[in-house]
Amino acid sequence: MSDPLSSLASFLERAEDVLARIEPLLPPASPVPDWHAAVAFRWRRRGAARFLQPVPHPPAIRLADLMDIDEQKARIDANTRQFIAGRPANNVLLTGTRGSGKSSLIKALLNEYAPLGLRVIEVEKHDLVDLPDIVDLVEGRKERFIVFCDDLSFDAGDATFRALKVVLDGSITAAPDNVLIYATSNRRHLMPEYFEENLETHRVGEEIHPGEAIEEKVSLSERFGLWLSFYPFDQDAYLDIVAHWLRSFGCQDAEIAGAERDALNWALQRGSRSGRVAWQFAKDWAGTRAA
Repeated sequence: MSDPLSSLASFLERAEDVLARIEPLLPPASPVPDWHAAVAFRWRRRGAARFLQPVPHPPAIRLADLMDIDEQKARIDANTRQFIAGRPANNVLLTGTRGSGKSSLIKALLNEYAPLGLRVIEVEKHDLVDLPDIVDLVEGRKERFIVFCDDLSFDAGDATFRALKVVLDGSITAAPDNVLIYATSNRRHLMPEYFEENLETHRVGEEIHPGEAIEEKVSLSERFGLWLSFYPFDQDAYLDIVAHWLRSFGCQDAEIAGAERDALNWALQRGSRSGRVAWQFAKDWAGTRAA
């Protein structure tokens, strides 16, 4: 009969050998971020490593720079102030036309409230599967973290769809009270919608019941407590935004009035009167005349 101590020693030796072979295959531990290095961070992957990368120079846009979206700005600002104060606040979904200020609004909120402890972590769509790890990193810290997902949309069967759904409101573990998710999208329900899905809709008495495919798509967007919709700007609003940015570049009122026709032609060439197009025109116009 073999000696038990000898058998145990042999087993432990074999176990150590197995662990030595497996260890190089495991992803390295995520480095602890330097929370004092920045107020904005990006979740990054390099090989098997995953970590928060400080963003030392986030955009300097202010809430006052965002024109003609006063209602949306007031609602998300109030929600963010509630969050910073430790009061109940909602995850936010900002949807609508491109270039209307959705992502700029979140960046402006960071600049406004970073001195009060607000921080932003930008996460690419394909990295949303790492959301539980990100939440673990920030849980218990005194800062208030907005996880920012820009231009969010999903294809059918996308694994990140379910990962986000679970973190928002579908896990047995409650999200910490110092984390919210703010996402922007051109799609209200975040996924493409197809005509044939409407054929699944059926009538029960006087009620209309959507099919399972539609219910699945709506179920994610419904997990955002606050929806903000953004619409195309009319001509007057577009020119207001142009005037604001030209003024910020030091242009006088007479110059701004003289730039209106060029601003409208610029928008016509691009097929859009968005805030982004107004900003691009103002940079071009002011820069050309400063030469």
